[in-house]
Amino acid sequence: MTPPLVLITGASSGIGQAMALHYARLGYRLALVARRSQAIQSWLDAHAIRPENYVIYCADVAQSSQMASLAQACIAQQGLPDVVIANAGISIGVDTSVPDDLAVMANILATNVIGMAATFGPFIAPMVARGSGTLVGIGSVAGIRGLPGHGGYCASKAAVISYCESLRGELRTSGIKVVTLCPGYIATPLTQNNQYTMPFLMSPEMFANKAVRAIAAGSSYRVIPWQMGVVAKLLRLLPNTLFDRLFAGRPRKPRVTDPSD
Repeated sequence: MTPPLVLITGASSGIGQAMALHYARLGYRLALVARRSQAIQSWLDAHAIRPENYVIYCADVAQSSQMASLAQACIAQQGLPDVVIANAGISIGVDTSVPDDLAVMANILATNVIGMAATFGPFIAPMVARGSGTLVGIGSVAGIRGLPGHGGYCASKAAVISYCESLRGELRTSGIKVVTLCPGYIATPLTQNNQYTMPFLMSPEMFANKAVRAIAAGSSYRVIPWQMGVVAKLLRLLPNTLFDRLFAGRPRKPRVTDPSD
């Protein structure tokens, strides 16, 4: 029998790369998507993953036409994926009072939200026709409450959580599972410049192990690690006055134009 196929966007580093390695070790074939295809190739070579077990697709998830073409190529070359993981994302601080930062925020939303819809969209009808498949959206605990200086990213991940919930309802009787994963702080390039405390910081490899288990179990929503889920729920329950006081003076996420970035 042909091994199952998983498609992962943002596969050139961090969470995407760790999940790709975990699935490869489970015997899955890989469809790996990123703008930096050479970075993926170097990583695959370093881990001795056999060429017949993967295909690299170079695309920008924010470009819906590219994602539609990618989906057609993937289905033609490798078949319809069993699991599609929309992981590609960017995290940059924004300051709404700075006009140039509105373009930065638009790029965050285009990549993190529209890019997810563009990733899922071309596979939905074929999966419905087959009667099976799993769509995985990578959200974040940052989507549960807004953090100072992090408006673009928090807004995008709040949208991801709601979008996946809507999609789950739409596909409830189709045989397709929609899984929302919300990482806490993971030691990846997205967090390496953070100038604030990151409780329960987790390695990408440990996240991948827990994430793949949650996907296999068909969990509709999972915060990883679970401790951050508890923290997020408590923060959600805090009155705004207490929440604002708690985060007053917290260092902001570095902006793209900040000298330290």
